[in-house]
Amino acid sequence: MTRKETILVICTHNACRSQMAEAYLRQMGGDAVDVMSAGLQPSDEIHELTVAVMNEVGLTLEGQHPSHITDYLGKVPVTTVITVCDRAESDCPTTWPGAVERLHWPFDDPASYQTDDPAAQIEKFREVREAIREKVAHWLSQTSS
Repeated sequence: MTRKETILVICTHNACRSQMAEAYLRQMGGDAVDVMSAGLQPSDEIHELTVAVMNEVGLTLEGQHPSHITDYLGKVPVTTVITVCDRAESDCPTTWPGAVERLHWPFDDPASYQTDDPAAQIEKFREVREAIREKVAHWLSQTSS
């Protein structure tokens, strides 16, 4: 990465996928990135299974919380906007002041996975967590070359 990136990850509720992506971008990007996440209709808190599966891989979400996109739009000089769900991609503003890059990384919503099996539910969160980890690692490797 040749310049410091200010990244905003956007999702509908900012409770699962965007929180995972924020944590991975912060961990893997290190000092080369400033990362935040926001939602179109943010939840009151991060989904408990999001916290659990990120803790499994040694990442704490301490200090992270759901935010609304208006907390950042026009207030923070974002260089990269990443949407992680189709609704955010279609409903969020298409122009961000200062943004050089806008990416769409669609991931399944683990919170919408309906099952009566708690083991299957957490497995869905793990599956999405790993897909996000792989995407973040790949993108960071491409931007740093």
